[in-house]
Amino acid sequence: MLSYRAAIPLSNRTLARLTELIRGQRADRGTRWRRLDPARQALLVLAHLRNGDTYARLAGGFAIGTTTAWRYVRESIDLLAQLADDLHAAIARASRLAYAIVDGTLIPIDRLADQRPYFSGKHHRHGVNVQVLADPAGRLVWASPALPGSTHDLTAARAAGLIDGLTSANVMVFADKGYQGAGGTIRTPFKRHRHRPRLSRRQKEVNRAHARLRAVGERAVATLKAWKILAKVRCCPHRVTAIVQAITVLHGIETARYSGCRVGSWRVGVSWR
Repeated sequence: MLSYRAAIPLSNRTLARLTELIRGQRADRGTRWRRLDPARQALLVLAHLRNGDTYARLAGGFAIGTTTAWRYVRESIDLLAQLADDLHAAIARASRLAYAIVDGTLIPIDRLADQRPYFSGKHHRHGVNVQVLADPAGRLVWASPALPGSTHDLTAARAAGLIDGLTSANVMVFADKGYQGAGGTIRTPFKRHRHRPRLSRRQKEVNRAHARLRAVGERAVATLKAWKILAKVRCCPHRVTAIVQAITVLHGIETARYSGCRVGSWRVGVSWR
């Protein structure tokens, strides 16, 4: 077995916080012994989520079985997902913003036996639809539960409660043409219809201004997909919601954005042997 040194582009703050959570869970369960201590388990989980390392690579690097690596990752993801903000907390946070941005993204998955619901005609691949809420600077505020990839963005936003929640809180929201007809406080660009006159010069100017504001929201999607595990999820698609929730919790720890303390990012060295 060859070994090498790797790096995870996260801060020690994130590693320490996840280690603390795992240690607390073990204490609550009365766990006496594990093959890896809490710090090593936390490192393993971060390598899986951030770098996308497979269970086989993790097992070889940490000198444990593949099943043990899978179990460590699964229990840590579930532990983190329990701490994720719900929709009400996300709406409360968005209500303090000048405006918010909503966008949908497809997270690729492997093909399934029952593949039709998960095939996205827009992206021509199988995946799940996740709605992302961003602030005016393009920072990730919240990510919705995952729905099958064939779900339209507007339908997914309504199912997640984003449309009604943001409208009730009177939050101005900018979205793309996929959210036409959302109503409420959702603002979408003018869309030309086949049997109607072309857009006027003023409408085109409004669309350009709208695009400049909305495009910043792509940064939140990029932030989410910087976690390489989402490059292509190879587990059951029903697990994607927990994975995304765990990532949003870790992202919040990493940035410490809403606590008023910005944490710089530096690399954590990982010795596989």
